[in-house]
Amino acid sequence: MTDLAHIRNFSIIAHIDHGKSTLADRLIQFTGGLTEREMSAQVLDNMDIEKERGITIKAQTVRLNYTAKNGETYELNLMDTPGHVDFAYEVSRSLAACEGALLVVDAAQGVEAQTLANVYQSIEHDHEIVPVINKIDLPAAEPEKVKAEIEDIIGIDASDAVLASAKSGIGIEEILEQIVAKIPGPTGDRDAPLKAMLVDSWYDPYLGVVILVRVIDGVIKKGLNVKFMQGGTDHLIDRVGCFSPKRTELAELGPGEIGFITAQIKEVEQAKVGDTITTVKGGATQALPGYKEVQPVVFCGLFPVDANDFEKLRESIGKLRLNDASFSFEMESSAALGFGFRCGFLGLLHLEIIQERLSREYDLDLITTAPSVVYRIDLRASRTDDAAEIYLHNPADYPDPSRIETIEEPWIKATIYTPDEYLGSILKLCQDRRGIQRDLTYVGGRAQVTYELPLNEVVFDFYDRLKSISRGYASFDYEQIGLREGDLVKMSILVNNEPVDALSMIVHRGVAEERGRGMCERLKDLIPRHLFKIPIQAAIGGKVIARETISAMRKDVTAKCYGGDITRKKKLLEKQKKGKARMREYGNVSIPQEAFIAALRMGEE
Repeated sequence: MTDLAHIRNFSIIAHIDHGKSTLADRLIQFTGGLTEREMSAQVLDNMDIEKERGITIKAQTVRLNYTAKNGETYELNLMDTPGHVDFAYEVSRSLAACEGALLVVDAAQGVEAQTLANVYQSIEHDHEIVPVINKIDLPAAEPEKVKAEIEDIIGIDASDAVLASAKSGIGIEEILEQIVAKIPGPTGDRDAPLKAMLVDSWYDPYLGVVILVRVIDGVIKKGLNVKFMQGGTDHLIDRVGCFSPKRTELAELGPGEIGFITAQIKEVEQAKVGDTITTVKGGATQALPGYKEVQPVVFCGLFPVDANDFEKLRESIGKLRLNDASFSFEMESSAALGFGFRCGFLGLLHLEIIQERLSREYDLDLITTAPSVVYRIDLRASRTDDAAEIYLHNPADYPDPSRIETIEEPWIKATIYTPDEYLGSILKLCQDRRGIQRDLTYVGGRAQVTYELPLNEVVFDFYDRLKSISRGYASFDYEQIGLREGDLVKMSILVNNEPVDALSMIVHRGVAEERGRGMCERLKDLIPRHLFKIPIQAAIGGKVIARETISAMRKDVTAKCYGGDITRKKKLLEKQKKGKARMREYGNVSIPQEAFIAALRMGEE
């Protein structure tokens, strides 16, 4: 049993690639959580994909024991959080379970967009924030300038910010001392009815569902019969423990502590994040506020390249959903691609990660359709149907245009930080994407631009374009600001006069022609030539807005005519012409799977 005054619960928050996971490694090493031999780089990133890309995807928790300079031993519960905007939901959950945060800022890069978004979330939770300026051993490091930036932009005192280098191990002890001195201990009553917040859950093939909890009041121990207040289910706890960072079993978890429990739960659906856990007998009557429900932002179809892999894909998506409850899926079928799933994601990186995990961990070859967002459509009443309001996830389900009264699309407020020299290109990029500029301010030599943008324009390749035109220096964060009416149309792609539903997309009328032309040109290069001419068209309703033609492969039918009258050759050519017309009428164009994948690549020509 640990005294509440000797517990510290804190998160590490920062922009992507500012050194959170490396700092977590040093803290674990310094407090003796792992021996030198057991250490590896980014020890809390337990997926291969996290280590390869150098990003954190899942928030990880570790308990450390630290003996401070005052001679007392403290229990430190550290949560390493993701830095990318797509995983902001993971950050919000971790922050709700803590009393303080380490704000890590790169000494060479300074304050960036995601730093700001995460620190504001932390301030909303009334956290004590300890600023840490990392990577001070870099030649480009400017710690004093970064201190001034933290004070100017965020508005927190950075005069005693810890100067550290997680890679070289500089300033680690000072960080631990600041955590003990500045971050308050948790509050809680050991004798009150049990109240524990369900912070996260994931599926372990040996233990079933493992649940990460933060105990607010009471004590949680093995053999206790507990109730999930939101889920309405009862379970018997068979294991209680913590990660240090190895899984360690404990006798109990008291108030203020963070640890894991297992209760032979087979489905993550039963362990909803944000639920309140209490005892079946004499439990709490009022649930904790929990978290707001996560809403998918980007939708796309996932189809197996080989139709025989559909069952394998269904099984794999189900298993992956056990570890990541933030994406949704439902079955759909396409004339061109067969059976697959319509999946909802928190953003493009999330989509990419799920797709990569499916192909790596479950050995699947997948085709991803063009990502789209959710549109709200008001339909007029017709002779057969009443007026209605529908939410459209899939462009293939676009209703009859004559019935559409209005169509609304989601908009976001984007905050972009960029060095001054790239500002012009970034403003042009935002203007091209139908952006509305709201603010432009300068902090030091860097500009902070605030734009309102349609989410539809951002999900394609906005982030990649932003990084390429700013050579990686610009940073970007966004929040949703609701739906707005727009002049949106469905653009269909027709190959040999047949619509290909997997390639249809909803676009703004102003950019439809340019997008259609780009798609037709790409498909012309990707679809192999057949024995007949193939028209590729982009159309809005019945109006064709772009066209390319793949010329036919020509068989030389006159090769066998040696000399003789010209009419013999003409007769043969005429016969061939009729055959080609018939072939075009009845022939099927086979679009190779690689063509789908390449055509749907979200890049600009």
